[in-house]
Amino acid sequence: MASLVRHVTIDCADPYTLAVFWAEVLDGTIGKDDNPGDPEALVESAGASLLFIRVPDGKSVKNRIHLDLQPQDRSREEEVERLLALGARMFDDRRTADGRGWVVLSDPEGNEFCVERSHAQRVATGDA
Repeated sequence: MASLVRHVTIDCADPYTLAVFWAEVLDGTIGKDDNPGDPEALVESAGASLLFIRVPDGKSVKNRIHLDLQPQDRSREEEVERLLALGARMFDDRRTADGRGWVVLSDPEGNEFCVERSHAQRVATGDA
């Protein structure tokens, strides 16, 4: 059997604060032993587990890997508004006039991620 991805690890300055943000984004839970100031924090969710680890280096260039999110119970637009209210920032709007495309946001430490159309939106345009 091949290897499985156990979790996606993200270097950051403040693991717990970033874990709180991503737990809200993914409707996940933070590890029961994780606390503010800890050198790492784990978020577990139905879609993925994310491990945040403190590193001394700041982010200086575009991510080499990023997450693509697909809303499950709301539209892309509703999800973008929810994430902005949680503290995400608009990075780039790649939506097109025909309703396709995606939105690039960044988390509180500047890591980019994309919000795609929901499955229902893809079905409505014949892209599912």
